[in-house]
Amino acid sequence: MAAAMGRDPPGPAEDEVPGAAAAAGGAAGREGGGGEEGEGRARGGAEAGGCYLALCARPVHFEKANPVNCVFFDEANKQVFAVRSGGATGVVVKGLEDRNPISFRMEDKGEVKCIKFSLGNKILAVQRTLKSVDFLNFIPDSPQLEYTQECKTKNANILGFCWTSSTEIVFITDQGIEFYQVLPEKRSLKLLKNQSINVNWYMYCPESSVILLSTTVLGNVLQPFYFKTSVIFDIKLKGEFDGSTTIHQFVLPPRSIQPYQIPVAGPASVTSQAPVPCKLYSSSWIVFQPDIIISASEGYLWSLQVKLEPVVNLLLDKGKLMDFLLQRKECKMVILSVCSQMLSEPERGSLSVIATVFDKLNHEYKKYLEAEQSYTMVVETGLSRSNPLLKRPVRTQAVIDQSDMYTHVLSVFTEKKEAPHKFTIAVLMEYIRSLNQFQIAVQHYLYELVIKTLVQHNLFYMLHQFLQYHVLSDSKPLACLLLSLESIYPPAHQLSLDMLKRLSTANDEIVEVLLSKHQVLAALRFIRGIGGHDSISARKFLDAAKQAEDEMLFYTIFRFFEQRNQRLRGNPSFTPGEHCEEHVTFFKQVFGEHALMKPTTF
Repeated sequence: MAAAMGRDPPGPAEDEVPGAAAAAGGAAGREGGGGEEGEGRARGGAEAGGCYLALCARPVHFEKANPVNCVFFDEANKQVFAVRSGGATGVVVKGLEDRNPISFRMEDKGEVKCIKFSLGNKILAVQRTLKSVDFLNFIPDSPQLEYTQECKTKNANILGFCWTSSTEIVFITDQGIEFYQVLPEKRSLKLLKNQSINVNWYMYCPESSVILLSTTVLGNVLQPFYFKTSVIFDIKLKGEFDGSTTIHQFVLPPRSIQPYQIPVAGPASVTSQAPVPCKLYSSSWIVFQPDIIISASEGYLWSLQVKLEPVVNLLLDKGKLMDFLLQRKECKMVILSVCSQMLSEPERGSLSVIATVFDKLNHEYKKYLEAEQSYTMVVETGLSRSNPLLKRPVRTQAVIDQSDMYTHVLSVFTEKKEAPHKFTIAVLMEYIRSLNQFQIAVQHYLYELVIKTLVQHNLFYMLHQFLQYHVLSDSKPLACLLLSLESIYPPAHQLSLDMLKRLSTANDEIVEVLLSKHQVLAALRFIRGIGGHDSISARKFLDAAKQAEDEMLFYTIFRFFEQRNQRLRGNPSFTPGEHCEEHVTFFKQVFGEHALMKPTTF
């Protein structure tokens, strides 16, 4: 039985090779740093000559083969296995795309002839004899016990095996092939299909799921076997046009349909039995366009569904990924999730990639806005009566508007403060640039997000430039935000006044907006700046100051109006017509009657 199976820290196999772990860790990612032992250099300049091929600079480094250590390669997962002493002193698995190597030990049961993980690294298969293959689950909370499958053909020898999915495996023997489904929860295998044919040798192409067999005694016949998987073509995406025909390539790599369990039918006393795995791609399946599958033998009709979440990890080109997602019905939250991921480590994209994604989203957004505008125009002009078939445009999930981006992506991105501030500002401005490119009016809350981000990093010079050159468009909420920044950036007051003048906004309305945001001092400074402080309502300002629950703010506002009263009427007291008795009483309770301003005589 296997011992200490699991993804434990590296055992003796790595401990005896100084620097191997560091080198492998660096080689695992194309952008990660590598150890000195695992990094090579391609000669440049004149020495390189006209060479157009080169070994990669960050190879995977593993313990070299020797009498104790055997090395195997898995072509499907692109992983190299270093097996020491039959696995008893350690197995280390490394791949070009793996950031962390997998290390474990297993009992030495003889010479290992072949060893491979299933797609996804959930099940390990090990061949030690010519008659059988051993299996071990690497699934959390699953018993770590080996189980064995012998080949079904009598007197046959296993030449090797290939995983075609996460739970399907093919044994290639010298007398044919055997196709199995692995049932990890039952620790057993189910034979799906077998084919008798003389086999001399074989090759497997995981990209196309094709096994090529050399057959006949003379070895002069090649027999291909295609193991059914599913591929997706999207004819709405751009293809290659050769002058007469548009050629579409498959969008995603081949994958099997997700395993499906059929519940056991029968009396209630029997239905507690475990469901039976459905035989995928059965010869009894009948397929109807566009997405219907009927199994007459099982008595089931299914609709085939596209699961979008796995697609995100399979389609690495973000531009093509967006093209694909925008054609799907339930795409909004997946698209927003992709946008969030490309702004955060470890999947942070370049600005050019981010710009491409923003442009694709806003292209769809603009198409919807134009359709909505055209519909509204037809309705308002009364032309809809002559066209009873006219319908309002349907807002699909492909329409990602500014509110969606602000709520689910940009505001969350700025709050995390993980990225450098220059990158954060560049992302915000890139989204605004994209909106402007498609002539979509930018909502004020996006500009506010830019301003708040600039203020948080004390980039007032950049803020001043953005406003001076109208990078940030004028709006009343933006002007109010600038007024509130006067205490930390004094020029903001004049910038806001200039903006309000350009907007020709009613002064009373501006004051109301500021007071509603509890910007009482900013409202008072604004009204003084336009010379209207002698006629404003004292009660309105005192109400706002009291609601702010700031005693010193209330004192400041109260004292201002006392001084105004003294200047205009020669007495600091409020007249009955101003209805400020409540606030005078409150002032006395908090600060005492002696704090009231005394009349000044000349």
